[in-house]
Amino acid sequence: MLELLLTTYVFCYHFQLDDPLIQLVEDYKWINFFDFDWRLGIDGLSIGPILLTGFITTLATLAAWPVTRDSRLFHFLMLAMYSGQIGSFSSRDLLLFFIMWELELIPFILYTAGGSVFLLLGVLGIGLYGSNEPILNFETSANQSYPVALEIIFYIGFFLAFAVKSPIIPLHTWLPDTHGEAHYSTCMLLAGILLKMGAYGLVRINMELLPHAHSIFSPWLVIVGTMQIIYAASTSSGQRNLKKRIAYSSVSHMGFIIIGIGSITDTGLNGAVLQIISHGFLGAALFFLAGTTYDRIRLVYLDEMGGIAIPMPKIFTMFSIFSMASLALPGMSGFVSELIVFFGIITSQKYLLMPKILITFVMAIGMILTPIYSLSMSRQMFYGYKLFNAPNSYFFDSGPRELFVLISIFLPVIGIGIYPDFVLSLSVDKVEAILSNFFIDSFHE
Repeated sequence: MLELLLTTYVFCYHFQLDDPLIQLVEDYKWINFFDFDWRLGIDGLSIGPILLTGFITTLATLAAWPVTRDSRLFHFLMLAMYSGQIGSFSSRDLLLFFIMWELELIPFILYTAGGSVFLLLGVLGIGLYGSNEPILNFETSANQSYPVALEIIFYIGFFLAFAVKSPIIPLHTWLPDTHGEAHYSTCMLLAGILLKMGAYGLVRINMELLPHAHSIFSPWLVIVGTMQIIYAASTSSGQRNLKKRIAYSSVSHMGFIIIGIGSITDTGLNGAVLQIISHGFLGAALFFLAGTTYDRIRLVYLDEMGGIAIPMPKIFTMFSIFSMASLALPGMSGFVSELIVFFGIITSQKYLLMPKILITFVMAIGMILTPIYSLSMSRQMFYGYKLFNAPNSYFFDSGPRELFVLISIFLPVIGIGIYPDFVLSLSVDKVEAILSNFFIDSFHE
């Protein structure tokens, strides 16, 4: 809580919204032997995810209040992950970025760690290219030019590392199982922040440092993102496990971020950044609700639930609100971010008219599938009389702690939906700088 207040204070009084350059810089020599610096800084692209990280981690810590088994270790791992996330978003040195990326993987030794091998190879390749001493500074690397073939190799390596984390199909299979097994406070961090680190890496490294390769691969990103929206939304409908259904909905919503990154437009990229923030709130809220529901009824399979709207009206109300926000109801953050991504791909100069119409049509189908799995989930959980009529069935509704967490997430969801300019103003100048600096050359070629 104290760190969140400090972060908010620094943002309000020391961060200049209209400055696309790096601010609040820390730069210290760390290892002189190979010129490795502790170099941190914040710009318009990283300030949003950093504030989101502090906010969601604080609420996830409050959500973890009932954890009693190895609670000290649990909270230590949560804070270690928090440090790694903040470090990843604020790193201005490639090797430091890799170290922080690995730090937040400590609680998740999955094949996400396998993806980190490609990240390390890419970092070392860029750092050692054209020099006897490694050059790991982000700013220096951004001005470095590479042969196209080498840039493509670097791009693929970084892409694989970030695709596992985002996740991008077909490297998404770890996510539903992890959500199915983890405590809901961990799921809040996973859906709210960790998945967004992959998307952040795609923008920060693949777009900013490797613009020519990104220009080549961006049509494939758009295609994969479109397939991901349809595939994950269709798969979500068939999941019996509540957490796995929400997990696949997260994979589907990440498709909009990938399309925004691949559109190579100010509008599309701003929409992707807004979707990162928006889905961070929505994913965390839905997993928190799934967890608090499980605490009461001790069921995870949707076909075993039913009728809990009557004994638990507050949970029913909040679940309905966040489900509506997730399916992009106007006035909520999900609607604005997905609409901006739509405009981004439609106005992109990189693609011909027919492919744009086809992509938009398929995205629209994905948005139709979202209410199907979202509303059917609510119907199976809350309507009917299955649990309500069960013998010895008495369930407690939300307490003050849970209502505080949910209302704290609900306020920014509504705020962004009504006034998205607050979040867009953080990133708009930086997004413009990324596109103007790198893609003018790409388009001329």
